[in-house]
Amino acid sequence: MNTTSWISRNVSRLFPLARKGLLAPGGGGAATLRAGAAVGPVDAVQAERPMRERLAAGRKHRAEAMSPRMLRRVLQELKATIDPQISEVEGGRRAQVLIQRYAGATAARRRDMWLLMSEMFTADPEKMKRAQASFAAAVGTADEAAAEVQYRRATVSPRRRLLQRFSVLPEGIRFLVDLRAEMQPDLKTDKRLRALDVEMEYMFSTWFDVGFLELRRISWDSPASLVEKLIKYEAVHDIRSWDDVKNRLDSDRRCYGFFHPRLPGEPLIFVEVALIDHMADSITPLLDEQAAAADLDRATTAIFYSISNTQPGLRGVSFGDSLIKRVVETLSAEFPRLRHFATLSPIPGLRKWLGQNAVRLLELTPEKERAELGRAVGFEPPSATHLLQALERVETLEPRSPLRRWLLHCAAQYLGHEMVEGKPVDPVARFHLGNGARIERLNWLGDPSPKGLQQSYGLMVNYLYDLRRLDKYRAELAQGKIAVSGEIAKLAW
Repeated sequence: MNTTSWISRNVSRLFPLARKGLLAPGGGGAATLRAGAAVGPVDAVQAERPMRERLAAGRKHRAEAMSPRMLRRVLQELKATIDPQISEVEGGRRAQVLIQRYAGATAARRRDMWLLMSEMFTADPEKMKRAQASFAAAVGTADEAAAEVQYRRATVSPRRRLLQRFSVLPEGIRFLVDLRAEMQPDLKTDKRLRALDVEMEYMFSTWFDVGFLELRRISWDSPASLVEKLIKYEAVHDIRSWDDVKNRLDSDRRCYGFFHPRLPGEPLIFVEVALIDHMADSITPLLDEQAAAADLDRATTAIFYSISNTQPGLRGVSFGDSLIKRVVETLSAEFPRLRHFATLSPIPGLRKWLGQNAVRLLELTPEKERAELGRAVGFEPPSATHLLQALERVETLEPRSPLRRWLLHCAAQYLGHEMVEGKPVDPVARFHLGNGARIERLNWLGDPSPKGLQQSYGLMVNYLYDLRRLDKYRAELAQGKIAVSGEIAKLAW
């Protein structure tokens, strides 16, 4: 019996197949986790014994998925994949066996495997101490640079080598991205998994560097499987039908995605663009399936109205800013008449933030405006509760309504001033402002859909990408100043 057969036989005892229907055929005949497959919650209460304690124990607790004996054997097989005495080919074979068995394991046993990878593959502390001491002794000498390299090498954990072993397999990158996506919910309740998550994020940031990514246009002539991915992953404005997606891929539209050679046919992130002759103030006409295509000869403005990440397992890996830059370059080459590049963006955190800060914002409101608000809602002086209740009928507010003006003031305060740890509190604002954009304009009922009303009372915002000032605005943001237009500046208190 060869080594691979021995591993396969033994590991199969440790990872019993999950319930029927979980597996899908993968590359090279390997079974891989079907994208989006529901594995169900992990056992109600996962034992909190440290992994080292469980490995040294003689019996398992009732809530634990693997017995100590099973854990020790799985740990042995994980270590065997990075044994320095074996060849790369043999190491790959062992890693492939583990991938196949992992695909059929129960959710709880998968979690035990994550914990083993997270807790039991740490850097050697003694080697780190010696390397650190050598580096400290070499500072200021000709050996400093070499000692610094040796110190960095000593801090690299075997966990990284394990991830690399998986990654070289044809299905390895897909396996690791899916594994990290599956692990995300557990990170909120178990900090022991943090080491594995951080290591994977670091490795992914290297493997998915924008230098390795290909920008491709997605059009109505693209393969049906790719268009279906667009429908599946659209996260900003749900695609309702094939007519809807066809409208978004019409002659006056462009859709671009970043692709990685190890995940063919799978966009990592994509952006939808409308080419028109003005700065859009509402999403409704852009999504109107019956509207005629705009005249490209008159197009002066590119409106980025949807940007969607597709891989939860790549959380923390940033390539959205590079996508926008590449798309701007591509559009400028194809349409020299384009002068303005802006977004029509949602404000997803506004309603929740306003509900939490309405009392403070009402205190900031000048006395004259508070009196007008009181008369508008029928309570003088008005309370924050009165105002929030009145905003539930935001669609009925007249253009001169004090409530309308107050909501715009609040939105300008939220986007242009509210920060957490030096970054804008709104996630979409954080993305675009971090790329060097400027808050240009607020749009009343820009998104009157139920989702838009639920997120931001229907408000939308334009972020302007002034290509001459991106670096300036980015530098100002690093100093705590958010770039806003004069119109937005006038709205803030």
